[in-house]
Amino acid sequence: MSGIHHVTAISGKAVRNFDFYTRVLGLRFVKKTVNFDDPGTYHLYYGDRVGHPGTVLTFFPWEHAAAGRVGVGQTQQTAFRIPASAIGYWTHRFIDKGVAHDALEKRFGDPVLSFADPDGMKVALVGVAVAESEPAWTAGEIPSEHAIRGFQGVTLMVGDGARTAAILTDVLGFKAVGQEGSLVRFQASEAIGGVVDIREAKGFLAGRQGRGSVHHVAFRAADDASQAAMARKLVSDHGMHPTQQLNRQYFRSVYFREPGGILFEIATDDPGFAVDEPVDTLGRDLKLPPFLESRRKELEAVLPELHAAASAS
Repeated sequence: MSGIHHVTAISGKAVRNFDFYTRVLGLRFVKKTVNFDDPGTYHLYYGDRVGHPGTVLTFFPWEHAAAGRVGVGQTQQTAFRIPASAIGYWTHRFIDKGVAHDALEKRFGDPVLSFADPDGMKVALVGVAVAESEPAWTAGEIPSEHAIRGFQGVTLMVGDGARTAAILTDVLGFKAVGQEGSLVRFQASEAIGGVVDIREAKGFLAGRQGRGSVHHVAFRAADDASQAAMARKLVSDHGMHPTQQLNRQYFRSVYFREPGGILFEIATDDPGFAVDEPVDTLGRDLKLPPFLESRRKELEAVLPELHAAASAS
């Protein structure tokens, strides 16, 4: 088992972010919590019905953050999977909703519709034939045959592709499967969240993290033992310095900055997002870790209301 666990990005206004990803893209809002390291700020999670690994895009909504800049040492694009037959539906939807998007292109044989979210984050929908049979969250207005299935993957822009590739293949369970122009593709064992493309861009302008940029990419570990083995290999074989394990309530994480400068996380599949609320009501209530529960009233007073504000917008 290998692949992307989740992707975490930085947004501006929380309400605008919530509205775009739940209403325009039709993802399920699976968890409303706070940034454990900055608890006066939300940490918002979007995914499929239960937030399976490989489907979850999360955001730190820092409203006053300066705009980021895509460049070397950053995730250039985050891509979702849709059925290949749904590309036309999404093109028309983006026109109707006023979503800035590029002309349709082909990438490794698949149609790709690239667009930007309201904060300028680079996102894409990739039409995949086998995605027709994959489950999707369909409680909103988007018909099931067109709905997003989860991640296709991410595109990383680095100065030295070989060193980043070594981490992907030797530690994170990916295999090199092809090259197209400046992109080298790596595939995991899992289809959902199974693609990482590396774009080597020696001498290109360095990226700047901020609003509209990816904060980190998290990769899957089945359990604590698998995660610990991966961390040991990072140290012994690649000279990396992963953090100690941190409890993130819905998974347990270690972090490290890969050789290209991008922050990577290794996150356990368990316990998942239903550990503190039923699947049917995921995302409804503000959930706090035990160490922040005593501050609930204080935090609720400073965090903006999401659902009511989005409904009125």
